[in-house]
Amino acid sequence: MIEVKGLVKTYGNKRAVDGVSFTVRPGDILGFLGPNGAGKSTTMKMITGYIRPDAGTATVAGIDVAKDPVAVKARIGYLPESAPAYGEMTVLEFLNFIAEVRGYRSGAERRERVERALARTHLEPVRRQAIETLSKGYKQRVGFAQALLHEPPCLVLDEPTDGLDPNQKNEVRALIKTMAADRAVILSTHILEEVDAICNRIILISKGKVVVDETPEAFHARRPGARLDAIFRELTTADA
Repeated sequence: MIEVKGLVKTYGNKRAVDGVSFTVRPGDILGFLGPNGAGKSTTMKMITGYIRPDAGTATVAGIDVAKDPVAVKARIGYLPESAPAYGEMTVLEFLNFIAEVRGYRSGAERRERVERALARTHLEPVRRQAIETLSKGYKQRVGFAQALLHEPPCLVLDEPTDGLDPNQKNEVRALIKTMAADRAVILSTHILEEVDAICNRIILISKGKVVVDETPEAFHARRPGARLDAIFRELTTADA
């Protein structure tokens, strides 16, 4: 569903992404791990068509992102870091706006899409509340709702539980697992417990390069009994 081959992105003298390659299939929840500054967000922005790579290709559902970014965006639900939204809008107003942007112009179809997104993300209690007044957990749900509104086959989620309290994290993780049943999901995180909680594959990126691409079980098997963060530190230090 998502195929990345040799992606490269350079900013000045810094190579933020250095030849990254991987694939994500329907049903995968790919944990995209790495320390801050490793190149995770830059890679995700290239996959979603928000920035162009200097080299390499990314395809979504067989469509080259560089050649037809609009078609790719129609097939991706993207949750950027911090779930940006128009704070002065109510939840309902914002989701109606997103539905129109996505091309759902008829009243009945737009209402159906919005109501389904509200129900799936449990936003009904705050539907008429201004987004800027919501808790961080509810703001994150609004981000998920807009990403799901057009029923995309691929989800790209950048740090979806960052800053949430434990209960909010559990709610978001349960929602991701539900959404991933028939979708390809890339989940960027530096929270290692996230991997054990919901991911069935791990990619570890360090200094813009992939240093691990395997299952969580294989990752743990590198050092039986060792803490996940200890293995993580060893691999990223070795790559440095």
